[in-house]
Amino acid sequence: MARIAGVDLPNEKHIVVGLTYIFGIGPSTARRIIQMTGVKAETRVKALTEEETARLRQVIENQFKVEGARRSEVAMSIKRLMDIGAYRGLRHRKQLPARGQRTRTNARTRKGPKKTAGAVRRVAVAAKRPAPKPAG
Repeated sequence: MARIAGVDLPNEKHIVVGLTYIFGIGPSTARRIIQMTGVKAETRVKALTEEETARLRQVIENQFKVEGARRSEVAMSIKRLMDIGAYRGLRHRKQLPARGQRTRTNARTRKGPKKTAGAVRRVAVAAKRPAPKPAG
């Protein structure tokens, strides 16, 4: 099992797919890294030599922000948007979708489970009403 940038890559995956398990590396970045290091894209992670693993580790550490550094960069970008009062920052602060998605329906991932308003029971309404005055 290869360990790169503090992440254990899955043994059975091709190296191009395995690299995407590192936060900050997507499919296109993984292909670019493979080209830079000269490792074959169809090589499985378990078949990597120590030399290939070292080359991958060196390129990733020197040329890309990954894992903790990338996470803090994303967090700081969101914080900056909230501090300057940008629309996207306000959407992040309210925990609503920030990229123009509809919120009347859907958006359950951001909004969380439904909070049903529910009908008020007649018994509860009657209890809140003042008692009628006796006629007399």
